[in-house]
Amino acid sequence: MEQRHLGRTGLRVSRIGLGTLTWGRDTDEHDAADVLKAFWDAGGTLVDTADVYGDGEAEYLLGQLVERLVPRRDLVIATKAGSVPDPDRRFDGSRGHLLAALDASLERLGTDYVDVWQVHAFDAATPLDETLQALDIAVASGRARYAGVSNFSGWQLAKAATWQLAAPGVRTRLASTQMEYSLLQRGVEREVLPAALDLGIGLLPSSPLGRGVLTGKYRRTVPPDSRGGSEHLAGFVAPYLDDAASRIVDAVATAADGLATTPLQVALAWVRDRPGVVAPLVGARNARQLAAALSVEALSLPDEICRALDDVSAPVHRYPDQDWSTL
Repeated sequence: MEQRHLGRTGLRVSRIGLGTLTWGRDTDEHDAADVLKAFWDAGGTLVDTADVYGDGEAEYLLGQLVERLVPRRDLVIATKAGSVPDPDRRFDGSRGHLLAALDASLERLGTDYVDVWQVHAFDAATPLDETLQALDIAVASGRARYAGVSNFSGWQLAKAATWQLAAPGVRTRLASTQMEYSLLQRGVEREVLPAALDLGIGLLPSSPLGRGVLTGKYRRTVPPDSRGGSEHLAGFVAPYLDDAASRIVDAVATAADGLATTPLQVALAWVRDRPGVVAPLVGARNARQLAAALSVEALSLPDEICRALDDVSAPVHRYPDQDWSTL
């Protein structure tokens, strides 16, 4: 599998990443083992998780499989911290919480370092410099090799990167930003992606298949064994089951027919090759789903197909994104 640099760093990762959102909940140890081994055999290196996936079970399961199936040195393990199971406060970016969460993640993962450690979301209740100091401490102590953020808006990302450049004694620079990005969700193109490109921060798209909707599996009904039919994830899929999404899915299916391939491959190739994208994160629940995603490696979409998909999925961006003097 082709490797790409993570932002403006020397770290190289596979251009498709493996997501573990369902591990320990909808994906059991047997399926997780099959998926991880198949991913590694195909040349995949980047494995993404978080301390709240499966209430910690995803990290624990990954830790149990590493070394037994795949050498630790062959993987780029990325995890996240900052989300908390508190109805009154969804995120905690305080230094104390983040560093304690990192230590807990390392214990579950069975490793003394993670390759990429990301703040899961912006915490308006904590000074941003305190959050970023935690990243610097983690990297300086060797517990994390690189640092990044997730779910930061454009101004939040730019503010964080600017503070790191300006603050005396700070050596850590953001390597990555993880955001949802697909043909069904192109909001990052407004400000996040331009900021990331300008700052040399690599984009890791989550849900690159529109939470599974772009595969076409929901065109007629909701399969009971899908995320849309899952007790835990039905609400996650539901926003993309509307008429606007349906038109985009139809266009992807038409493109797939013309290319003698699948909607999954078309949708994944589109986001994989967007400017600034490093590695879409694919949340395969079993080896069969992973094989379908990895088959995209040999596919490059023709320019005319890309333009057609761009047009049918174009978000409405007016002032101030367009030239205000002509409005």
